[in-house]
Amino acid sequence: MAATVFYLDDIPPVGAVAVLDGPEGRHAATVRRIRVGEPITLSDGAGLLAESEVVATGRDRLDLRVLDRVLAPPVSPAVTVVQALPKSDRSELAVELMTEAGADAIVPWQAARCVANWETKARKGVDKWRAAARSAARQSRRAYIPEVADLHRTADVAELVRKTVADNGIAIALHESATARFAELAFPPTAPIVLIVGPEGGLDDSELDALTAAGATVALLGPTVLRTSTAATVALGALGALTSRW
Repeated sequence: MAATVFYLDDIPPVGAVAVLDGPEGRHAATVRRIRVGEPITLSDGAGLLAESEVVATGRDRLDLRVLDRVLAPPVSPAVTVVQALPKSDRSELAVELMTEAGADAIVPWQAARCVANWETKARKGVDKWRAAARSAARQSRRAYIPEVADLHRTADVAELVRKTVADNGIAIALHESATARFAELAFPPTAPIVLIVGPEGGLDDSELDALTAAGATVALLGPTVLRTSTAATVALGALGALTSRW
């Protein structure tokens, strides 16, 4: 794979010229100052990768001849992170870190003890998370950009847990009071995994009750108490070693 990845929704066939413009083209031409002859990997963010070569540049666009195309297989088992909203200064950092660590989908959660409140600005918050996920996916050269869902409430998260368990998957609520250890859980080889990360103030009893009633397993990730903005990344790293994801 070339050293740089940029995203383009519609990648033309081998031999054709792709036009990279808009924010991606501006970043490539103006910020990265990519020149004619340089190799670029294009991706549609949904698994398609295309090796290309720059044949022309503009102030905010690149023209690239497509040299090869391949569909990258998705990582299995797929992992969705339900992330309680961190404080504003750590919110997008959490998304960047979990994207680089391999999250396949991200669900923002307005938990009871969240300091941040998106009730009146959910669309703006989701848009920022989607932009952060796209940027981090480019940085880590991912063929798939994690899908960022709309804002979820606890009832929505409980329903996600029920669907995951019904699909023979596992939903894990990370909590310091748990007796079950994360590393000792039985992870499905191919069925979906959901990681639930609470806010800085922790999950309240009603949330734990709702999640466990829906089928979630409460587990202790490790010996230290992690910030909500880093817990998912540590858990994803552990899953990489404990499953076939790595």
